[in-house]
Amino acid sequence: MVSKKVSKEPVTVEDTQLRDYELVLIFNPEVVDEALDTTIDNTNKLITERGGTISNTEQWGKRKLAYPIEHCVEGFYLLTQFKLKPALSKGLEANLQTSEKILRHLLIKMSS
Repeated sequence: MVSKKVSKEPVTVEDTQLRDYELVLIFNPEVVDEALDTTIDNTNKLITERGGTISNTEQWGKRKLAYPIEHCVEGFYLLTQFKLKPALSKGLEANLQTSEKILRHLLIKMSS
């Protein structure tokens, strides 16, 4: 007989409700425009595949960085506002950290 592991952590109402987030991404400036659009689409897919909804995306363009990151002095900035379950935000951040095209990211939970 196979026994199943049962999670002892109760599911709270906060874990099932969508929360507002803002995500700022800094892309490597050497990424070609077509590859940049693909990377932005893939990032949006990461959010929507986890049950999130994107409300706004703003491309801020290329800007000078305050300090060099991975030998880059400029980066392409993107701001995305979306809703997502709080439990899924850590998985999103883990995926963003593994991307070679993203220099930095900042995920901010908006107050409700």
